[in-house]
Amino acid sequence: MRTRNGFLLAVTITSVTFLLLGIGTLSAKPDKPDPHRPIPASDVVLVQKMSAQGKRPANAGGGTSKRFSATGVLGTECHGNRYAIVIGISDYPGLWNDLDFADDDAALMTEILRESYGFGYDRIITLVNADATRPSILDAIETVRGLTGPADEVVFFYSGHGANGAAEDGDKEKTDEAIVVNPPRGVMAPYELLWDGELASAFSDFDTSRIIFIFDSCMAGGMDDLEGPGRVILMASPERGYAWEGEEWAYGDNDGNGEFTYYLARGILDGEARIYNYYGTSLSWIEPVTVEAAFDYARANCDQDNPVIVDDFPYDLLP
Repeated sequence: MRTRNGFLLAVTITSVTFLLLGIGTLSAKPDKPDPHRPIPASDVVLVQKMSAQGKRPANAGGGTSKRFSATGVLGTECHGNRYAIVIGISDYPGLWNDLDFADDDAALMTEILRESYGFGYDRIITLVNADATRPSILDAIETVRGLTGPADEVVFFYSGHGANGAAEDGDKEKTDEAIVVNPPRGVMAPYELLWDGELASAFSDFDTSRIIFIFDSCMAGGMDDLEGPGRVILMASPERGYAWEGEEWAYGDNDGNGEFTYYLARGILDGEARIYNYYGTSLSWIEPVTVEAAFDYARANCDQDNPVIVDDFPYDLLP
């Protein structure tokens, strides 16, 4: 009898111990990526953004989508501050990986945020070319995280190359996707990577759920790891697709842009995404443009890109 009671007591204590350990494991937050220590990865392939030299001129715009992300119903508006991290990399170490217009995309997105949505310059962190390193990007995310409250809004924009491979980034995917960033000064490497799982960890404990991600890069569809309630992810390409840039998509005084960013600008800055509703009726008095309406316009007009969206915001998000 003593042996049986002792056995039951041991089993009970052991069960409680495992239960507590399990609760601790379930509640533990993912480790933040180390800005100065890229994680191990194998079978890495840099997927270069495509140049549209020699392609036909840009679509004149005005196309309407047959698939709608926008509901036509405005969701909860932002009642707090607006913060943004805007990244564009045209100049990578050496010559082989350089792009022409990703830094122009960053400038154009800054214009969109300021002119159409009222973002202040002091609340936009812009990282271009040599300044867009793994440490600087992760530090920028941490800075914005520290400033952000529940009523605030965050935009994260990236234009540059994409990559894929098998990374030890904390998720269970067999194939991971990454944005291709510059190495810190003094580091002899052609590039460094920020993996989807690392970005998901970096954004995992923001006080606000109102976050917009925009990726104008190849393999951008793999960034759906950042999905979460209240978030919208706009991606220029599917998980196994390419993104394009070229002079054909030059907005304003720019020499060229990424196709996806170009049509987002046309839809938002020029108001073309708000001209027609789903029945062809003029809605030109409605402004500004919601994220979903801008995406629908870009998807309808992109000739080379095949944009995709992940939308977990109730109804339509107006930045």
